[in-house]
Amino acid sequence: MLIDNHGRPISYLRLAVTDRCNLRCFYCMPEEGISFLPKPHLLTFEEMLRMVGIMAGMGISKVRITGGEPFVRKELMQFLRKLVAIPGIEKVNITTNGVLTEPLIPELKALGINTINLSLDTLDRERFKEMTRRDELPTVLKTLDALLANDIETKINAVIMAGKNDQDILPLVGLTKALPVSVRFIEEMPFNGSGLNEEAFMSYHKIVEKIQEAYPSLTKIKDEASSTSYNYKIENHLGSVGVIAAYSRTFCGTCNRIRVTPTGTFKTCLYDDGVLNIRDLLRQTSDDGLIKERLTQAFTHRAKDGFEAEASRSSLVTESMTTIGG
Repeated sequence: MLIDNHGRPISYLRLAVTDRCNLRCFYCMPEEGISFLPKPHLLTFEEMLRMVGIMAGMGISKVRITGGEPFVRKELMQFLRKLVAIPGIEKVNITTNGVLTEPLIPELKALGINTINLSLDTLDRERFKEMTRRDELPTVLKTLDALLANDIETKINAVIMAGKNDQDILPLVGLTKALPVSVRFIEEMPFNGSGLNEEAFMSYHKIVEKIQEAYPSLTKIKDEASSTSYNYKIENHLGSVGVIAAYSRTFCGTCNRIRVTPTGTFKTCLYDDGVLNIRDLLRQTSDDGLIKERLTQAFTHRAKDGFEAEASRSSLVTESMTTIGG
């Protein structure tokens, strides 16, 4: 088992396979988009598989595939087939916006993908178009239906901003009445290319208060170990509700996650600016033992929380989330 310098076990890798996305959500990137990196700058799938194999030997047992939007990268399904076969990897999950996902769901089910996190910030078509700068809500809802029809555990992730989509909190909660989904509301973060929109920021406390006003039976339930979300049930609702204090960073004390960006930047915290370039290391040496040694050094010099990680950065947090991995 991997243990960091604060006594926290590390077992979970969030691996971003691309910085490209087919949506332009305003809380993630500027309207004009970002300058996507040429392919040679990205980790190849072969490099990713080698890296995950090394990490699995060190104690990583769960991998979440993120982007950008993972399914815009060609040959992702071939990569997933090899990824799930790596000894020691017990769970592979995916975060997606759902635009390209529906036709692939039966094969994802067959591969044993445990959970799909579906990004969905509103059920209103016009607001979806305004927020994502694309008219794709009907497609995303078809993906949701297909996930449930195939009995894949589904979590809906919604970034909530006051004056932008806070009116969507209750309609999204309403999905949990008849559907076996977890709807999780996420605090906005500064990873959008320009920094935090303080006027639109809505804390997890305020989100819970808004839900409680409409659903007095909202009850806190036990969170899973290392959960990033505070989780709740509503009487007679099939699904559940969660809130993620992504900016308040109240869950850092039990964080078991590390990240690798599409370019191979190794991050022991979302808020750091990278502690190791694993892409270059993979390309420079065939010695897996050396890579394991460098990773171990990074694990044992981990910030105690997101605030310490942010304070140690060489620049302010303004990068787009699509370059980090959602």
